[in-house]
Amino acid sequence: MLQQLYIKNFTLIDELDIRLHPGFSVITGETGAGKSIILGAIGLLLGQRADTKSIKQGADRCVIEAHFDLSRYDMKSFFDENDIEYDDKDTIIRRELTATGKSRAFINDTPVALSMLKELGDQLMDIHSQHQNLLLNKQDFQLNVVDILAQDTKEVAAYQKVFAQYQQQKKALETLREEIERNRQNVDFLQFQFDELSESKLTKGEQEELEQQSDTMSHAEEIKTALYETDNALNGDETGVVDMIRKASNALGSISQVLPDSEELVGRLDSCRIELKDIADEVRRMLNHTDFDPEELDVINNRLDRLYELEKKYHVETVEELISLRDQLQQQLNNIENSDEAVAKKEKEVEQLHTICQEHANKVTKLRQTIAKQMKSQMAGRLEALGMPHARFEVSITTTELGRNGQDNVSFLFSANTSTPLQSVAQVASGGEIARVMLSLKAMISGAVKLPTIIFDEIDTGVSGKIAEKMAQIMQEMGQTERQVISITHLPQIAALGSHHYKVSKEETPQGTISQMTELTPDERINEIAQMLSGSNISKAAIDNAKQLLKL
Repeated sequence: MLQQLYIKNFTLIDELDIRLHPGFSVITGETGAGKSIILGAIGLLLGQRADTKSIKQGADRCVIEAHFDLSRYDMKSFFDENDIEYDDKDTIIRRELTATGKSRAFINDTPVALSMLKELGDQLMDIHSQHQNLLLNKQDFQLNVVDILAQDTKEVAAYQKVFAQYQQQKKALETLREEIERNRQNVDFLQFQFDELSESKLTKGEQEELEQQSDTMSHAEEIKTALYETDNALNGDETGVVDMIRKASNALGSISQVLPDSEELVGRLDSCRIELKDIADEVRRMLNHTDFDPEELDVINNRLDRLYELEKKYHVETVEELISLRDQLQQQLNNIENSDEAVAKKEKEVEQLHTICQEHANKVTKLRQTIAKQMKSQMAGRLEALGMPHARFEVSITTTELGRNGQDNVSFLFSANTSTPLQSVAQVASGGEIARVMLSLKAMISGAVKLPTIIFDEIDTGVSGKIAEKMAQIMQEMGQTERQVISITHLPQIAALGSHHYKVSKEETPQGTISQMTELTPDERINEIAQMLSGSNISKAAIDNAKQLLKL
């Protein structure tokens, strides 16, 4: 729960450092004194977006910091998952804003993204402001309340997992149908393209091979001349290198008896001659097989022109891509031919997933229906205690198409008396009735969720007297179950029941208007409640009445 709040240079707050306590506390102060400013600062700690206008005029930065005691709450997993140091006795969250527009957030001195700060903030604190009463008209809020009380998180998550698969396959089915329809409309064109590519008898590597042949044949005369000259140099009758080396070898061989060293040279010359003879034979073979055939070159070039034409037409660069396109066209044609079977198969998959979704949705619906009955009886008791003995409250659950949250439409119905039919709570309840309904719902939710701190911002709007006292008693009870409840109020009946009382006031200084918040002493508290009862001129009767409310 919130132990300490520090605010510096935030709008009208110069510096505020205040300790808070477990149980039920109240905050009072005149309208415009700065209570909303403190809530705004806490909102920034919970991850709300910042505005540089929030920084106190003349300051270059503002700091908002809160210390929480989490020792009674199992929250270590959040810190472990996000690699943040965990101190259950003193968890610190801090937000810093600069006049240049920079915003930084920290959890236990570890810099974090605003989204992470919000994720933790949602587990630390709930602020119920007046505008939240409008949520009673929102179906998603009503459904969320039912799910929290039903504690169906696992069942809803299991449903949503299957529903996501169902949506994915349903979309895939629609895409398949659209593709088949487009292909059917273009079947003649697809068939023409496939026939054209198929009849072209494309083979991998064909283009490279033909380009090489074309290049070779285009230089046939140069090649033949070079080969002829090489053959003549190697095998010429008088000057051929092979014959001349043979003669040199014979000459050295004839003196080997008298010049032993010449025998090694003879061997080396014979090796050279054998290698050159092999080269000469290969050159002659190439010469004999190099014939220039203009008709064959035309055939090759015509084939290349056709390949180039197809590549340009189908916007590709290689024969391999043409082959791939041909195969794709064949697959599309096969799909068209087998489209009914493909659609039927996909429809069966979608139907099976729909059945599984329905089964999961039914489980969630049963849990919601069970808690809806409990809510009806519990709300009747709570509203009776709040001065509405004839009020009726029901949770209407009607079936709709499967959606992300199941198959249920949830609506809160209300009637203040037995003679009026049940209608949507937001349409028929008055401001005071809505405040009592919301407090009752919050009290039920707080029993189902271990939330350390709940702040009520003038939830008492539209009520007074004994009803206000009953509302304070409910908040007091909420603060007794390992929870911290803080109520911002204008009603003395509520202020008197707080275990601790804080006052927000505004003061004019030479530097400008500043807001401050202080914890009241017992005597200061009597005066504050007396002032709330009688106004600025505090009478003895008001003092006595304040003491009576405080049970002094």
